[in-house]
Amino acid sequence: MSVQTAVLSRASWRDYYELTKPRVVMLMILTSVIGMLLAVPGMVPLDILLLGNLGIALCAGGAAAVNHLVDRHIDIKMARTSNRPVARGRVEPQKAVLFALLLGCAGMAILLVFVNALTAWLTLFSLLGYAVVYTMFLKRATPQNIVIGGIAGAAPPLLGWTAVTGEIHGHGLLLMLIIFAWTPPHFWALAVHRRDDYAQADIPMLPVTHGVAYTKLHILLYTFILFAVSLLPFATAMLGWLYLLGAVVLGLGFIYWAIEMLRDRNPNAGMETFRYSIIYLMALFCIMLLDHYLIAV
Repeated sequence: MSVQTAVLSRASWRDYYELTKPRVVMLMILTSVIGMLLAVPGMVPLDILLLGNLGIALCAGGAAAVNHLVDRHIDIKMARTSNRPVARGRVEPQKAVLFALLLGCAGMAILLVFVNALTAWLTLFSLLGYAVVYTMFLKRATPQNIVIGGIAGAAPPLLGWTAVTGEIHGHGLLLMLIIFAWTPPHFWALAVHRRDDYAQADIPMLPVTHGVAYTKLHILLYTFILFAVSLLPFATAMLGWLYLLGAVVLGLGFIYWAIEMLRDRNPNAGMETFRYSIIYLMALFCIMLLDHYLIAV
């Protein structure tokens, strides 16, 4: 279907749902929920659990919609993103702006009224970091875009922590650090697999500017950094032996896939590493939760 034909088609609720990048937001909310639960020895108050994560999710969805809007001209050039609603014209740019503002304002209102101001402002800063600093500037300016911009994407567990406690704690920052270290090897694995797309769209991702071999080496180096960082919750007595075992096993698995990419024997290693990285993060945070409650019993 041509772009002109797509413009004439009417946007469905699925198109607006897609604007929010639901899979990404769900992973963010998983880490936010676990950040909340790790912040207290018992159960999180139900209103904070529900409204806090709703506010964070709405703000994240609004930032994702801005990303669709700003990237519409490059999305149409890439196979992975060419069918996105704004890129294809199913959602008009003006409506995407209004949708993003509605989600962002609703999320901020919920956090300010029902949670606390610290979480609301931290969420706003992370939203602006992703939607403005990363999407509008860093993505097109430097091959280190995902490293610097990863600070914003790493915020959800800290936001969950502050939503419950009302303060920034070292353990909450440690959870954020884990996701910050995880982001480059996670995204670069996808970038290696989609290198031609990024080159065609003239986006300076690391495999485009420095080559695939260089990127694969840096993926391996970052998995070692991630492995070391992931041991810090045990080293600081935040979590116990169950977590340590899980972190070591999952970390070795990530290192294995990074080495597989470097060996260059499997043409699908980039995508398989990308998929494993998602499983890694979900499993690591779930093991945190198990350790937090089971070891305490």
